[in-house]
Amino acid sequence: MNLIEYPDRDALALDLSDVLTSELGAALRHEDRVTFCVPGGSTPGPIFDALTAVRLDWDRVDVVLNDERWVPETSERSNTAMLRRRLLTGHAAAATLLSIRADTATPEDALDGLAADLAPHLPLDVLLLGMGADMHTASLFPGADRLADALAPRAPLLLPMRAPDLPEARITLSAEALRGALSTHILITGAEKRRALEAARDLPPEEAPIAALLDGAIVHWAE
Repeated sequence: MNLIEYPDRDALALDLSDVLTSELGAALRHEDRVTFCVPGGSTPGPIFDALTAVRLDWDRVDVVLNDERWVPETSERSNTAMLRRRLLTGHAAAATLLSIRADTATPEDALDGLAADLAPHLPLDVLLLGMGADMHTASLFPGADRLADALAPRAPLLLPMRAPDLPEARITLSAEALRGALSTHILITGAEKRRALEAARDLPPEEAPIAALLDGAIVHWAE
């Protein structure tokens, strides 16, 4: 793990967007299409905003979320809706969204089809992850019902995930799929998450799921 500290969140957003642009551009010079995997939530919003202004061959970029809440896109909790507002606009509107959500009652009802659609786009070329203060990443939550399955060395590409504190079911890329990324960046902000990151380095992934993705990752942090 390599940790980069920034003087403030604005500097982080600008520098990290430049890094992601450079890596996507380099991948596009060698591949017909590249896969860019990104987190939901509010923290990556400024990075997405900066990326929308970048001139890139976005029509050859496939974007997929790390995870998604099993809610309709009309919900304010939908990561897909956030992605359409913050990233898939401006120049980046030409990118293709690889959905990991379907209009079914449960993730299990759509899992096989979604995994089959996503599989040809692996390995991930550029991966951006977030992390919660509880040391979760994607929907790999401590105490979640399928966490052990998602951390297993030969885990399936996608898994449903539920945990007592989550208001809805989720779908997530497994640690195995995320670890296969050619480039991994982890975005965190604030003192609480910095302390959580330091703690995670000495804990097993079963207690700190982010630990499964730290090897070889670049962590970007600002207060």
